[in-house]
Amino acid sequence: MNKPLEGIRVVEWGIFHAGPGGPAILSDLGADVIKIEQPGIGDPIRGLSEYKDIDFKLGEDRNIFFEAANRGKKSITINLAHEEGRQIAYDIVERSDVFFTNIRRSTVKSMKMDYPTLSQINPNMIYASVTSYGSQGPDADRGGFDYQGQGRAGLMYSIGEPGVTPLIAQFGIADQATAIMASYQVVIALLMRERFGVGQEVDLSLLGTTSYLMYLNNLTALLTGKEVPRHEQATADPLRNYYKCRDGKWVVITAVPNSDSWDKICRILDHPELAVNPRFESREDRLRDSEELVAIFNDAFLARPRDEWLKLFAEKNVVICAANTTMEAVKDTQMIENDYIVDFDHPEIGQIKIPGFPIRFSRTKVNNNLLAPRLGEHTESILKEINGYDDDEIARFRRENVI
Repeated sequence: MNKPLEGIRVVEWGIFHAGPGGPAILSDLGADVIKIEQPGIGDPIRGLSEYKDIDFKLGEDRNIFFEAANRGKKSITINLAHEEGRQIAYDIVERSDVFFTNIRRSTVKSMKMDYPTLSQINPNMIYASVTSYGSQGPDADRGGFDYQGQGRAGLMYSIGEPGVTPLIAQFGIADQATAIMASYQVVIALLMRERFGVGQEVDLSLLGTTSYLMYLNNLTALLTGKEVPRHEQATADPLRNYYKCRDGKWVVITAVPNSDSWDKICRILDHPELAVNPRFESREDRLRDSEELVAIFNDAFLARPRDEWLKLFAEKNVVICAANTTMEAVKDTQMIENDYIVDFDHPEIGQIKIPGFPIRFSRTKVNNNLLAPRLGEHTESILKEINGYDDDEIARFRRENVI
């Protein structure tokens, strides 16, 4: 069974997650991804070790974040500041389909790894770059991370209750969204090359991706001239809200705003009198008195534990789900049955569970991997198999700090 990107070679010069995460997805889809790293140092995310009480280390010289962003890749160490080092990179690029970077454009240009340079070497190549704030404007070459994507795009003010501080979503939400968007744009560019025979440069940013996630919020702000209101549980639509149950766990309901849904929910919550009360007959009526109704619903949901409510609502075909913690989410039956969580046999840390690729194909295979390369692990094999260098040449490169 073929993999979607089988036979496609990607060269990546990237660090942290928003850049390397895109080629990691391309690797899931079967691409051969070669990661260029600085000799002796490598991607800085290799050194990430802990946050609060969470230990990110996975055995010796491995950590969760590096493995996630670099799964399935090959690592080659090249000194791009050295002329011969750049020539080695150029020879690999010439034999590849995609070059991918999230290094600042001023650095990329100074290292002669920019699109005008590489497109002369390989005109059919797709050149993909990820920036913090886009390729145009006064902040085009400013650095940024996941938090800056969330903050500048307005995401931090789209979550939480009114009056609370801006809220951060952990870990790497904007980074991963950018990685997904990056893989998407590369596949589109490869399709265009297949159809029209053209290579091209494509770029995206943390800001652009996160703002696109905010599409409906931004459109509302643009067309109404008003800030989008944050969700306030006590005064929101009672049929589009979240509620705490007797066991301290939460549920989320989103019911179609018609009389049938209203009647069902009132009866499930043991408040049939609300269903026939003319004060709450229409959705407009219920929104007008939402604070009163939400208070009644809050008390009602405290009567039973979460699993009982989930069962009762499901029996009446009313939309509801658990508001899962992360640990609950990764053990959710639906997550497991649909292979959103899969088993993986890691050669060093053993049998583990990892996130699975979230798309099903009927006639193709996708990798579910969490094995990233050691620093420079594939340097010699790449130099021999792709560039055709022999042992003596590789030894000289090492002596002269080229690789």
